[in-house]
Amino acid sequence: MAVKAQELRNKNKAELVKLLDEAKQELASLRVQKVAGASAAKLQEIGHARRNIARILTVINQTQREQLRLFYQKKKFTPLDLRVKKTRAMRRALTPFEQSKKTLKQQKKEQAFPQRKYAVKA
Repeated sequence: MAVKAQELRNKNKAELVKLLDEAKQELASLRVQKVAGASAAKLQEIGHARRNIARILTVINQTQREQLRLFYQKKKFTPLDLRVKKTRAMRRALTPFEQSKKTLKQQKKEQAFPQRKYAVKA
């Protein structure tokens, strides 16, 4: 029986941990049956059990990261693993505010020599 990720998202952490323990016990029993010489159908169940465990762990990790993101949302700094990945160059690029800053010399030059306006005759 496969567990659906959507159903898992509605459960709280305690229920998920309980489900995880049950799934791990099921996997252990299937492995014992494999050693005892079970049928091919039981061997397939091992793959399903492993997938169920992975699904449960994924939901636990995703909800945990979501809660951490909410916690660090208004803070000055966020942990490295919660920051947006992007690329190294993009992370080091100037922000729009930094790009718009002008030197004193540039400000004086723009004030002294403004952009000329031309009237085009129709």
